[in-house]
Amino acid sequence: MGEEKALEVIHQLNKDLLIDSLKNEEIDTFRAEFLESHPYDQALFFKELDDKMREIVYYYLSPEEMASLFENIDMDDDDYKDMLAEMDPNYAAEMISKMYVDDAVDVLNTLEKAQVVSYLTIMDKGAAQEIKDLLHYEEYTAGSIMTTNFVSIAANQTVRSAMYIIKNEAPKAETIYYIYVLDEQRRLVGIISLRDLIVNDDDTMISEIKNERIVSVSVGDDQEEVARKLKDYNFLALPVVDFQNHLLGIITVDDVIDVLEEEASDDYSKLAAVSDMDTIDRNPISAARKRLPWLVILLYLGMGTVTLISRFEATLEKVAILGAFIPLIAGMAGNTGTQALAVAVRGLATGELEKENKLKLIIREMGTGLITGSICGILIMITIFFWKGNLFLGVLVGISIFCTLIVATLAGALIPLLMHKFKIDPAVASGPFITTINDIISVLIYFGVATSFLSYLK
Repeated sequence: MGEEKALEVIHQLNKDLLIDSLKNEEIDTFRAEFLESHPYDQALFFKELDDKMREIVYYYLSPEEMASLFENIDMDDDDYKDMLAEMDPNYAAEMISKMYVDDAVDVLNTLEKAQVVSYLTIMDKGAAQEIKDLLHYEEYTAGSIMTTNFVSIAANQTVRSAMYIIKNEAPKAETIYYIYVLDEQRRLVGIISLRDLIVNDDDTMISEIKNERIVSVSVGDDQEEVARKLKDYNFLALPVVDFQNHLLGIITVDDVIDVLEEEASDDYSKLAAVSDMDTIDRNPISAARKRLPWLVILLYLGMGTVTLISRFEATLEKVAILGAFIPLIAGMAGNTGTQALAVAVRGLATGELEKENKLKLIIREMGTGLITGSICGILIMITIFFWKGNLFLGVLVGISIFCTLIVATLAGALIPLLMHKFKIDPAVASGPFITTINDIISVLIYFGVATSFLSYLK
C-alpha cells in the first residue's frame, strides 16, 4: 500500500447499512458507504459475506476498487482461489493487473500454473510482463517480495524536472519518500529523499545532492535477512539490485511486516512440532495430518525412555519409591531444556548470536545450569528429607536434579547451534523434541545415580 493511506481520515464502516443496500440492490448507497471506508475495513467486511453477496459486490465495484480491497485482505490460499473463481475471468484479470505488482504476485502464487497463465494472457500486456518478471524469482527471497512500482530519476537533471517526474509517477508508485538515482545503464548510483527535493532550489542538479552511501539488498537474499536489515536501519524501503547493481525493485516496510509475521508463525509451528500453523484447520483430518509426523517420531523417541526404565527394573523392585520421582526429574529436564532452546533460537533468529561468540552462549548456559541445578537440587533434597525422613533419598534426587539441569540446559543451547551450523532451521529443534531427548538423558542420569546409592536406600 502507498503511504498516503495513513493520512486518510478513517470512516467507521456501517455493516448493517451495507448489508441492507446489497439485499435491496441499492448500488449508490452501497458505493457511497463502502468506498468511504478504509480498505482494511472493506476487506474485513468482504470476508464475512457469503458467495451470493460477494457476487453482487463484484458487480458494484470496478476491478480497480476491488484491487485495493484485495491488497488488504488476509486469507488462506484456498479462499483466494474460491473468490477468483467466483469472478468473471476478465474482471479478475483486470483486478490483478491493477494491484501493486508484489501483491499481485502473492495472489497468483496461490493458484495453479494453468490458472496463472490464463490470467496473464487475458490482462494488459504491460501489467502481465511486470508480473512475469517477479514470478520467476525463488520463493522467500528478496526478489519474490519486491515491487517494481518505484520512482527513479537521472543524476543529470534538476530538482524541478525530478519533481515533475514524481508528480506523474506518484499515483502508481508504492512509495515516494525515496527516489532512486540511476545512470544510463539503470545502475543505482544514489538515493534522494522527498525532503531533499523539497528543501533544495528548483535549479539544483540531482548529482549535487544525491546520497551515494546506499544500503541495498541483493535479489537473491533471504527475505528474513532483508526484514532484519530494514529494521536495523529503520528505513521505509530498501532497493533490490542484481550482481551488477542494476535496480530491479524495492521492498517496503509493509512487505517486511508480512515477512516477519510469516517467519514468526513458521518458527512457532516448528517449536510446537506442527508442520504448518499459518491458518486454523477446521478439518480434523487435515489438522491430524500436519501433526502426526512429529508425534510419531516423538512416540518412538519416547520408547527410548521406556526401554531405559525397563533396564532398571531391578533397581525399582528393590526401592519402589524411586518411581515416584521419575516425572519430577523428566519434567525439570524438559523445562530447563526448552528455556535454553528458546534463548538460542531467538538469538539465531534475530542475528544477535552472529555478532557474539557462540562459546560465550555455551559457557553462559552452563553457568545458568550450575546455578539453577544447585538451587533446585538443594531445595528438593531438603524437602524430601522432611517429607520422607530419608536423607539418602533426598541426596539421590538432589544430585540427579543437579546433573540433569546442567546437561539439559547445555542440550537446549547446543542442539540449535549445531543445526544452524549444518544449515538446518534451528526451530526444528522443537520444544517437544528437546523435551523427549532430555527425558531420556534425565532417566539415564537418575537411575545411574540411584544404582550407585542402592545400598544406602534399602
